[in-house]
Amino acid sequence: MESFSLILAIVVITALAFDFTNGFHDTANAMATTISTGALKPKVAVAMSAALNLVGAFLSVEVANTISKGLVDEAGIRPEVIFAALVGAILWNLLTWLVGLPSSSSHALMGGLIGATVASAGIGSVHGDVLVTKVMIPAVAAPIVAGLAALAATRLSYAIGGNGDGRANGKAAEKGHRVGQIASAGLVSLAHGTNDAQKTMGIITLALIAGGAIAPGSNPPTWVILCAGLAIAAGTYIGGWRIIRTMGSGLTDLQPQQGFAAQTSSAAAILASSHLGFSLSTTHVVSGSVMGAGLGRKGGVVRWSTAGRMAIAWVLTLPAAALVGAGAEAVTGLGDWGTALVAVFLVASAAAIWKISRRQVVDHTNVTGAGSEEPAGVVTQAIAAVAPPPATPVPAIPAQSVGAPAAAFATPLGAVPATAAGLLSDQLAATIPAPASAPRIDPTPSATPASAAVPPAATV
Repeated sequence: MESFSLILAIVVITALAFDFTNGFHDTANAMATTISTGALKPKVAVAMSAALNLVGAFLSVEVANTISKGLVDEAGIRPEVIFAALVGAILWNLLTWLVGLPSSSSHALMGGLIGATVASAGIGSVHGDVLVTKVMIPAVAAPIVAGLAALAATRLSYAIGGNGDGRANGKAAEKGHRVGQIASAGLVSLAHGTNDAQKTMGIITLALIAGGAIAPGSNPPTWVILCAGLAIAAGTYIGGWRIIRTMGSGLTDLQPQQGFAAQTSSAAAILASSHLGFSLSTTHVVSGSVMGAGLGRKGGVVRWSTAGRMAIAWVLTLPAAALVGAGAEAVTGLGDWGTALVAVFLVASAAAIWKISRRQVVDHTNVTGAGSEEPAGVVTQAIAAVAPPPATPVPAIPAQSVGAPAAAFATPLGAVPATAAGLLSDQLAATIPAPASAPRIDPTPSATPASAAVPPAATV
């Protein structure tokens, strides 16, 4: 019983650690556009978001019930299974944070839980209908719906208060959009607390049910709600600056009107999904809204290279976290020493990722400064590398020189610039010998006899 109590405590602590990574991983969802447009200072923005995430954690438990009651079969789930699932989710969060990709913490948690559960109790322990209707379908539909809504809202915003090319009609209109953007960012933070904090509540509740601490079918206890809210708020305040940079300026360039439209659309979609119990990815929603807002402005562009990398990360999230979760479950199944080995691996991996991240620090001082722009794509760099140098303009021939000998216009060899073509011709001249010059034929008749002019047959 003592060993069981210890593993249950380890699971709860690990779940709160995941909630912390979820907080700084998803700070960009609420505050990236607000920071990139200058509506709020970076530290003020993350502090505001942290407070509202904590408040949002107390507003609903529908998503938590989806995790603890609907996704997997509670019977036969051991606390070690929950621990293995959390290991997969945490490692995926840290890896995508390191490279600045806004992947889904929600889907990382789902993938880890599914992989560990299948490895422990078989594929029949996963409720496929819940997985499809409340996880997979929202994952596909959310960015599309949010993007279309943000595109329409952006065009409406410019039609009402701007001229559609990125410039507001006067300082008053721009100030109004900034105020609206702050309000909508607060609404996204509140919605994030109602959705993402509940996922950790559901995981802890599932672990408590598996450990016999509470009855099956119970709602999250109050202390679980409080701890999950505090953990995600603390992580939000730390600020996932790398992902904020990607969302704020790496995906598209946003004006205050676009930021307001994107965040309002995101908040509406997230709050609606929380009410219906959908385990929605706030990252998918906000990313779709940002892209829609980028396309809604006349002349606006989306950096599709960044969007493509994000899409690849979204596709890989569930299977990657599931594989890690399944592997961790296989090791924890060996006994207490296996669980300890997985815990050591998790801590060592997290420390290594943190050390690597210190090689190029991104924080509130440089999240929007020089170097925050998206680098040129591979294709652009390749074209620039092979592009020929600009042709040297040919000087005009003076009118008075028409009819002059060609030698008058000859350019000395030393005056020719050493271009790539010149270097190539020099190398060819050095390696290929010049052809022998033909004998000069004298046009005047020669007095020399024909016999003397023809060489002897022996010498031919």
